[in-house]
Parts: sequence; C-alpha cells; structure tokens
Amino acid sequence: MPTMPERIPSADDNDAVIGRLDADMVALTFIDNAGITRVKTVPMRRLAQAARHGVGVSPCFETFSFDDLMTTGRYLGGPDGDLRLVPDLSALTELACQPGWAWAPTNKYTQDGTPFAACQRGFATRQAEAARQAGLRLSMTFETEWSVGQEGTEDYTPAAHGPAYSLVRLGQVADYARELVAILDRQGILVDQFHPEYSPGQLELSVQPSDPVGAADDAVLVRHTIRQVSLQYGWRAALGPCLEPGGTGSGAHLHFSAQDDRGPIFATGDAPYGMRRTGEAFLAGVLRELPALVAVGAGNPASFLRLVPSRWAGVWQCWGRETRESALRFITGVQGTEEWAANAEVKCFDATGNPYLIVGSVIAAGLAGVAEELRLPAEITGDPVTFDAEQLMFSGVRRLPTTPGEAADRLADSAVLAEAMGPELHDALLTVRRAEADRYRDTSPEELVALTRWRF
Repeated sequence: MPTMPERIPSADDNDAVIGRLDADMVALTFIDNAGITRVKTVPMRRLAQAARHGVGVSPCFETFSFDDLMTTGRYLGGPDGDLRLVPDLSALTELACQPGWAWAPTNKYTQDGTPFAACQRGFATRQAEAARQAGLRLSMTFETEWSVGQEGTEDYTPAAHGPAYSLVRLGQVADYARELVAILDRQGILVDQFHPEYSPGQLELSVQPSDPVGAADDAVLVRHTIRQVSLQYGWRAALGPCLEPGGTGSGAHLHFSAQDDRGPIFATGDAPYGMRRTGEAFLAGVLRELPALVAVGAGNPASFLRLVPSRWAGVWQCWGRETRESALRFITGVQGTEEWAANAEVKCFDATGNPYLIVGSVIAAGLAGVAEELRLPAEITGDPVTFDAEQLMFSGVRRLPTTPGEAADRLADSAVLAEAMGPELHDALLTVRRAEADRYRDTSPEELVALTRWRF
C-alpha cells in the first residue's frame, strides 16, 4: 500500500514510472477537512520535479469550509506559511475519463521536507501502519451513491426515471453504466456491482476492496470519474447527501474487514455470528466512537437532512446482523462464504466526509476497542424508531448526533480520535465543523440543499 516516508522521497526511478503514461497534464489532489477535493496541476514534464520537491500550497486550506470561506483554528489557518504537495507515484493513474490527463493523490510535507502533522492522507497511512503493528491487515471499500440530473440548471431535474431498483430505470442509463464501469476498469478500479437506487435518478456502485489508503484513493477517483462521464452524457452528478428536503439522500457507506496471522477476525470464532474476540472488540470500539465519527464522515450541515430515522441512513448507535437501520451493520455472507465475505458496514457516512479521515478514524476506533478488549452489547433487530422508552433503555440504543454542532461536540469529547489525529489535525477538523455549524445554524433546508447539491 502507499506509504508516507519520513522525508520527501528521492525518486530516482520516477522517469520510468512517468514514461509509461500517455498524458500531457497531471492533476495532484488533496481533500480538505470539509470534504472538498482540491487540486494543483503540473505538465507531465514537471511531474518528476514535483515528486522530488513538491508543489506549493497554502496551509489555509486546512480550515476552509465547504463554502470556500476561511476560518482560523488554534494551530492552523490564516495567510502565513507554505506546504509541499508531494504526489504518490505508486498511485499515479492515467485518466481514461479525462483524456490527456493523469492523476495522483498527494501527501503534505513542510518546507523542510518532513511530514505535515495535519496531513489527512498521512493520518490514514499512520493508522493503517498502527493496525499492522497490532497484527491486523485491513481491507476497506466505499459504496458510492449519486444522482444524475439534467445539465443547464442549478436545480435538480432527474436524468432518469422509473421505479426504485427497476429495470425501467436501468434501461435509461444502460450505456452510461457500461461506459462508466469500463473506464473505471481501465483506471485500475474493478466494479463489483452497479444498480439503480431508491430516489429519482439515483444510482449506486461498489468496487473491490483495497488497503485503507488505497480505498480512500479509489473513492476520490471513482467520484471524479462519475462526474466526468456524467458530463459526457449531458448530465450532472450530484454526490451530496441531500437533493430535496424530506427526500432520501445519498450516502458513502464504508465496508471493512480484517485479518491477522490466524485468518479473518470476523469469522471462524466463538463470538457473535462467528466473529473472533478480536473482531468483536474492533467492532465494539467503532460502535463506541460512532457519535464522534459522525463529525468526521457526515458533519456537514446538509448531512443531517439525510440522517433521519427509517431511511436506512444509520442514525442509531447500535449494531446488528443485516440490520439496515443501525449505524453499524454486520454482514456474514451466505453460508460457506463467511471466511472471505464477512465484513462490517458503517452506514452514517456520506460524500461530505474526507475518505482519508474516515478510514483513519475507523481504524483508530477499532484498535482502541481491541486494546481495551471491549465487547459488543446485544444486537438490535427492526427499526428503533418503533421502540418504546423501555425498549430503548433496555437495549442501550441512542440516536447519533442530530445537528452539526452536537456532532462537533462529540468529536471534541473523543479522547481516542484526539490522540490518533494529533492536536493539529483534530483541532483543524473541529474548527471547520464548528464554523459550518455556526454559519448555517439558521439556514433553511432548501437553502442548505442549494448550497451543497453540486459541491461534492
């Protein structure tokens, strides 16, 4: 998997890596704490130099909100300083969706060549390494939900109609889907499944799992490819959490599994549904940190228009086997496939969350559970919205945060995530989430949707 060296690497073999690509320009991306993918670009002839010395970028982006307004945190923000964006050439990809271009994710370094403490991709890399040091190898992948709308309007007019999950709707997007899947394949991302989703014009695809940093890289590239292919069909792709107030929104669910030297930790054991005790402890750690994880992976003000009960959005702090109203869903797979199919899904995330922060934070939460030997509470079945007060008290089920300010407070309270992120990154993320919460406290749902519909 990609790694982040302790200093900017000397890349003597860059020419061989770069020479295999047929591209004129390279997009170098990073994702800020508001979940917006930012970019610098260089001509291909300058990529080797960028890989050796980086490309300059202001640290102000660490406290940018989704609306491009800047704020200042305890450690970061303001007009001073500079960072270096260093492309990870192990992930360099020729863009079949954007001919003449290549893409590479970047790590952030300081001007003296050392890793930047608040680098989000660096955080994910550190947590994946912490898992390896603990004897765990994690596989992760994001589901991607989006809606295709007609171009030429800031409002949303579905580009495809018909019943949810229907062959009628598939027929209207069949050529688009076939081309999208083929282009992703050419870019090294293999699609496992594609289907029409619930809302008008809504679609979903899932891709094969990768290591944690690779899964976040894939999420960036999948979303960009969806946007580009949609444009070629005269459509716009909306990946934001809500298209219409009161309507079903789009998520970005995270699936993950893990192995140690004995095999998969979510199968072959004597804990619930065949988990091993390590697997149970990992999930219990994730379950405990879910209120704080909302601020990481769905802390935008518009996210809470999607996070409502009875929508399969995962708004309850609980778990269960194939329980789609719980935020943490355990999936065993069909009989005979458990050893390779068993995995867990966090359902409350959406595309406003930085995928590097999401994977790193879920790993940190799970590792804390393993270190403390946590155990899962009883699972739930059904929809907790139907539980009476006694059932809720007995089951221990709680609503996850219902406002961005509440979610930010839970992140501030999380000792696990504060320690894992470090003070600079933890404070920068809190600064962004609190700024967004304060700025849009009195904004109507209609205005929030209009502000975020096409931002992600």
